[in-house]
Amino acid sequence: MDYNLILNIAIIILVVWFVYSRFAGVKGLKNLMPDQFQDELKENRNKILIDVREPGEVKQGYIAGAINIPLSQIKQRFGEIPPDKRIYLYCRSGMRSKQAARILQKNGFHELAHLQGGMMSWNGKLVK
Repeated sequence: MDYNLILNIAIIILVVWFVYSRFAGVKGLKNLMPDQFQDELKENRNKILIDVREPGEVKQGYIAGAINIPLSQIKQRFGEIPPDKRIYLYCRSGMRSKQAARILQKNGFHELAHLQGGMMSWNGKLVK
């Protein structure tokens, strides 16, 4: 077999795995549309709302009650997240909040939900 062919197949497999791992759903993560997200935030008293965007993005506006724990810092800041509360996550588009959920789940957090479509889909009020 030609080594170039083997190399090309290996590269294709790695690209497919990378794309799948980024876009695949997170088992146990509750995907909420903006209206559902807003309703659950109002109804659920035992919650924590986390904005996983970077601080510069948060300055453009955030959902009231959110704390900012950027995805880039989430592993170092587990201590700020109570394990006994439902965790609601959001970012700009929904991709980073899914990544954050994957990290949190691997570290023992299980009551996870995120805003599908992120801030780009949000139609509620923002704090600036």
